[in-house]
Amino acid sequence: MKGLMMHFPLTVPSILEYGNRVFPSKQVVTLLPNGSLHRYAFADLYRRSRRLSEVLRLRWNIAPGDRIATFAWNQYQHLELYYAIPGAGAVCHPLNIRLSVSQIAWIINDAQDKVIFIDASLVPVFEKVIPMLDHVPDFVIINADKDFKAGFRFMHYEDLELDTPATQDWVAADEDDACGMCYTTGTTGEPKGVLYSHRSTYLHAMSIMSPNAFNISMHDTALLIVPQFHVMAWGFPYVCILAGANMIMPSSHLQSQAIVQLIQQEKVTIANGVPAIWLQVLDYLKKNPPAEKLTLREFFVGGSAVPESLLQGFDELFGIRGVHAWGMTETSPLGTISRLQPHHERLSPDAQRKIRSKQGIEMPAVELRLIKEDGTIAARDGETTGEFEIRGAWVAGRYYNSEAHSDQAFVDGWFKTGDVGTIDPDGYMLITDRKKDLIKSGGEWISSIALETALVAHPSIKEACVIAVPDAKWAERPLACIVIEDGTTVSPDDLKTFLKGSFASFQVPDQYVVMQEIPKTSVGKLNKKALRKLYQEGELKPVK
Repeated sequence: MKGLMMHFPLTVPSILEYGNRVFPSKQVVTLLPNGSLHRYAFADLYRRSRRLSEVLRLRWNIAPGDRIATFAWNQYQHLELYYAIPGAGAVCHPLNIRLSVSQIAWIINDAQDKVIFIDASLVPVFEKVIPMLDHVPDFVIINADKDFKAGFRFMHYEDLELDTPATQDWVAADEDDACGMCYTTGTTGEPKGVLYSHRSTYLHAMSIMSPNAFNISMHDTALLIVPQFHVMAWGFPYVCILAGANMIMPSSHLQSQAIVQLIQQEKVTIANGVPAIWLQVLDYLKKNPPAEKLTLREFFVGGSAVPESLLQGFDELFGIRGVHAWGMTETSPLGTISRLQPHHERLSPDAQRKIRSKQGIEMPAVELRLIKEDGTIAARDGETTGEFEIRGAWVAGRYYNSEAHSDQAFVDGWFKTGDVGTIDPDGYMLITDRKKDLIKSGGEWISSIALETALVAHPSIKEACVIAVPDAKWAERPLACIVIEDGTTVSPDDLKTFLKGSFASFQVPDQYVVMQEIPKTSVGKLNKKALRKLYQEGELKPVK
């Protein structure tokens, strides 16, 4: 017997409909690339998004399932596209502006985007992409002056007459229809497309709004530092509308000073960003202590392992809590979040931070398991290691247009994450490495992530990245690439002594490379692939 409940499709336009009915005066504030501030209300976002959805259908004859791309910063126009594109029945496809030109072209060709919306400040980059495209999309430029010139035909965003009232409603969509699309960064081969559905997007937003997750409400003002092209800004453009939280969009102003000024000026209470961003903000705040206590209550951090020293610095110096989360493009992205349970509250602050630096516990509607090398399920004892597999209401089931990769990654209804680690008896996930980044030395495994986390706890180390390098005797050995804090010095012997307090002798790196900056991926992660290439080409000069 089935229940006798109404069928109410969970769709992206219904999120904005709710925001317009209940929170019409809540604000979207954008610090535009030219440095000016743009402010408007959820009601304005709704009105312009409705009209833009209509324009897409009338001007370009957009049909359900068509892909429409964006190449833009976090800003109000990009937010309008987030709702207008699915509202037209199409798929919103944010392009990663930090990928290589060839990767961007490959992704556009694979997706067959019909229209591409480009921020004017990014046109010089995009002009290099156009000759590599196998089809000719239409182009619309955002934030361009009337006399703006480009090496291709385009129209201006504001010429779409978005302040004209819409006469058509959103396209009726099934909640299982595709509404968004992001590609993986392609660090281990060609990028792979992940198609999000209206239902998965809605459920993801509802879940991450909850107290055990991001705990977002109508009392919050959220700073969206995570780019909209990075797994849909971690779902914040949707959850903030549902929660009635003001949204602050920094566009291209991602320097620490600009971020802190926005927090102070707009009275930001929550924000998201990768560890590299928060490490820079912490360093800036140490050097430029604010005159008044910051309104920032919590920041959400993920994308790579979070050093305990980062959490400690914000805790003790500024009373701001860092909340560690984990996810992937394939998981929309939130899979786990690390909040303390009540019985942890009697632990010391240091012991609590050890738990908070873990990736955390599963979200409702998501399941995790650990698979050992022999294919059996590992115990949740905090010691037995395995590869994490995940399934859930907002986890991908296949890749777009890629059967071979799909067959490798999705097995028996589970997604093989490639992350290796443990789950403790309380359900907390701890990633010890990516499967491809584990170092096998003399038949024993060494975790590169554990070494990196320990190294950045040293007062003289600003950044650290550990890779495997060939060794004639042991097959592989760890090589530590480090960035030293300004005004300090440290020797390899100092670091070896420091690490031997926490690691077996064979796990401690023999070789170190001092760098001005460690290369990052397009989403701010340590780029181990680039470091391996530098080592192979003889560009890294290790010292012992």
